[in-house]
Amino acid sequence: MVAEEDSRLKNLQHKYKQTMPEVVEEMKKIWDISFPVAAMSILNYLKNMTSVVCMGRLGSLELAGGALAVGFTNITGYSVLSGLATGMEPLCGQAIGSKNPQLASLTLKRTIFLLILASLPISLLWLNLQPLMLILRQQQDITRVASLYCSFSLPDLIANSFLHPLRIYLRCKGNTWPLMWCTLVSVLLHLPVTAFFTFYISLGVAGVAVSSFLTNFIALSLLLCYIYFEEHNNDETSLKTPLVLMSGSSDFGNDEVWSTLVKLAVPSCIAVCLEWWWYEFMTILAGYLPEPKVALAAAAIVIQTTSLMYTIPTALSAAVSTRVSNELGAGRPEKAKTAAAVAIGAAVAVSVFGLVATTMGRKAWGRVFTADEVVLELTAAVLPVIGACELANCPQTTSCGILRGSARPRVGAKINFYAFYVVGAPVAVVLAFRWGLDFMGLCYGLLGAQIVCTISILTVVYTTDWNKESLKAHDLVGKNVILPDVDQVIVKCEEGLH
Repeated sequence: MVAEEDSRLKNLQHKYKQTMPEVVEEMKKIWDISFPVAAMSILNYLKNMTSVVCMGRLGSLELAGGALAVGFTNITGYSVLSGLATGMEPLCGQAIGSKNPQLASLTLKRTIFLLILASLPISLLWLNLQPLMLILRQQQDITRVASLYCSFSLPDLIANSFLHPLRIYLRCKGNTWPLMWCTLVSVLLHLPVTAFFTFYISLGVAGVAVSSFLTNFIALSLLLCYIYFEEHNNDETSLKTPLVLMSGSSDFGNDEVWSTLVKLAVPSCIAVCLEWWWYEFMTILAGYLPEPKVALAAAAIVIQTTSLMYTIPTALSAAVSTRVSNELGAGRPEKAKTAAAVAIGAAVAVSVFGLVATTMGRKAWGRVFTADEVVLELTAAVLPVIGACELANCPQTTSCGILRGSARPRVGAKINFYAFYVVGAPVAVVLAFRWGLDFMGLCYGLLGAQIVCTISILTVVYTTDWNKESLKAHDLVGKNVILPDVDQVIVKCEEGLH
């Protein structure tokens, strides 16, 4: 009897069609989460651009050294911390969906501690940047500037160790607007703070690094103030004050709970880093092309373009991760499926807009960065290809959020590895160097990787058994998870068929 009921449930779920009111409601929820996240990403983009402009004002040496340092810190530090932090998304989101705020806040504290631990070896790496770069035969004067920037950026590791988990914690609660406002205030202060340390007291590149981590500490302080004043009297959460973040817990060292977090954090980190590092890999390859200066200049414009375009897919990915994890934790698999479908639909619409924008504005956009006609010509040629990459990237990035929300980051990590390094990298090398397509060949390699990645991830999402994922959420976050009632789900599915 149980087997027959389970078979009937699976068949109905496969045929279930979301009603228009459900779709509209889900769109509103995803918009309410994703808009502040996208705005926050754009603000951080402007903050980073401000830092680059200030280094450019200092001189070409400072700009080159700063660019080397930014690339190094992104690869070895910020990508790792960001990736590790995303491991808390399924635990925190499903715990909140299951009305288990104690587990959510404990996950937050564990993640902060994990990121601080990870910051220790990263710090050693940053402090030894100069000998490492000299071994790689980088110019000594450029390496000296980059090493100075990294040394003064060390406190930023602590700021990010708190900021990433706090942002995910509030996002998993669907509370993203404070994130945007806190980021807005800190970014508005970033320009005067940078001008003061960089030019007024003549710290140069060190001043740019100092202002960057001070801006992050300002954002962190504002977030902690928000948590204290807005959640202090909330009985549903154990995160009463900022001091609780560093307080102990009777099961803080529980091996089983720690192992669960690490098992989610490590593949999440790998998935993030594999894609992040590919763009750095493309930049390195551009330096070996017949006209490296032109190729590197075009690569810089492409990376700035993709970084800007990436803000919306990132926001959709964050929103759908929150919605899927919350609904699975609450025992509503059909709602999780609706959230996934709506998010992918929105991602497709955004990706089409990105393709049109890069194709129509391919000539004008390059002039924002340079007046070199050779670079502009190459940029105009590759931007439509980058737009085609975005056509695949947006659904792919959004689907990665679905996998994170359903606690399947290992699947995303495997797909990213095969797509970008087994398919994309060889295609890029062959087209660029063997077939003589140069920088265009590298972009075609990226396009191939994105297509393979998108098809693979969408296939995984399409074949997902959402009822099974809801049952897995019960095993992941404990007894408080509301298990999906078979009769209720069958009735819900039957209603959706009419």
